[in-house]
Amino acid sequence: MENATVSLRAQNANADLIAEDLRRRLGVQKFNAWFGRGASISMPQGVLKVCAPNYFVSNWIESHFYEELRLACREAGGTGEVNIYVDSSAAPPANKSRLDGQARLVSAAGAASRPAHCHAALRYRLDDFVVGESNKLAYSAACAIADGEGPFSHLFVHGPCGVGKTHLLQGVCNRASARRLAWRYVTGEQFTNEFIASVRSRGGDEFRNRYRRLDLLVIDDVHFLASKKATQDEFLHTFNAIQSAGKRIVLASDAHPRLVGDMNEQLVSRFIAGMVVKVETPDNNLRLEILRRRAAAMKIAPSPDVLAYIASNVRGSVRELEGSLLKLAAVASLGDAPMTVKLASEALADSISRNTGTHSLDDVESAVGAFFGITPADLHSSRRTRLVSLARMLAAFLARRRTSMSFPEIARHMGKNHSSIILAVQKMEQLLARNEEVSWSTPMGVKRMRAGQLVELLGAQLD
Repeated sequence: MENATVSLRAQNANADLIAEDLRRRLGVQKFNAWFGRGASISMPQGVLKVCAPNYFVSNWIESHFYEELRLACREAGGTGEVNIYVDSSAAPPANKSRLDGQARLVSAAGAASRPAHCHAALRYRLDDFVVGESNKLAYSAACAIADGEGPFSHLFVHGPCGVGKTHLLQGVCNRASARRLAWRYVTGEQFTNEFIASVRSRGGDEFRNRYRRLDLLVIDDVHFLASKKATQDEFLHTFNAIQSAGKRIVLASDAHPRLVGDMNEQLVSRFIAGMVVKVETPDNNLRLEILRRRAAAMKIAPSPDVLAYIASNVRGSVRELEGSLLKLAAVASLGDAPMTVKLASEALADSISRNTGTHSLDDVESAVGAFFGITPADLHSSRRTRLVSLARMLAAFLARRRTSMSFPEIARHMGKNHSSIILAVQKMEQLLARNEEVSWSTPMGVKRMRAGQLVELLGAQLD
């Protein structure tokens, strides 16, 4: 008992050191927004474990702060291995100021939020990509464009959140490095912010030189350009310049080019003139193989029955699948218990209950966000603009229609009270019953559409 107490104190001390290190590395504002409430840190056996309250926070932390977490772990005497998992039951009640702070940081994140890599290796490699029926066409296309083969000069990959789009894009960049090509990997958010900064500083020539002289331009989350007319115009010129020079472009989005709202028709026509391929949610066989490989990387050995149980019951994104394995491993380690099917059913009850429907709320939020050109953080915030309010209402309605989540579960995920979600769903049902027209403001003007047509479009993106 005494040794266990000493070990627990050591873990807590290490977690405090890591928290202080992260506060210094990220700044107080970012640390408080993403780690201050709802996310917890521990370091058992030298491995840094980050527990996030939902998959949006988990994905954001992994995408933006992974390297800082790894370095902080090593500074505290750990191995540098970082495991990020989700436990929504441990989340505190939604905090308005925290959600608004996250939304502001997402909207205002500049070039430093995700650095552009022109030489340094990115995290994911094509050789590590697990190929199955749901993604083999996208994988083959990515390999072809990375190797300079194939008849197409640009590739557009789309699909729901967490199915491997970023893995493919970063893998293409890493293979381009091996061929000594000049390449650049950015998000739509970063491209937008760099363009705005160049306009303000009158550095247009520098910006154009940075992007138009590349052998390979890779842009993730290109749907972020929706409703941003000036940025779209600049990207159209960049696209034309790279294509005219015989170079290559790879893009990824949560939605098909035709279903990205408020996108320049000239851009859409160029997108669909290349190779457009969808990455589907993984089937059972692919989920099982992903779990086997992830378990091997974590140096754990769950029985085949346990892996089969997780693969059969957690049917969401790859991130959710890996997060479930991480959570099970953490629960087994902390409780000094073997990883059995019974333990898996108890530890993953929340994940499994949210995966009994055909889609996850993350899928719904990705589709709605891509259509309106906003982020999940905007949906979770307290903003009440017509655009955000309409998007939030649609997300709540589609979550009830396309998932098995209850009103309280949807409310917890979106940071709202469940009565607000009920009212949003009821209002959308009334609009559909009367097939009323809805409208929202964009930089390109006011958009109008029948409620039924809007739901049908978003439903097509989820199908």
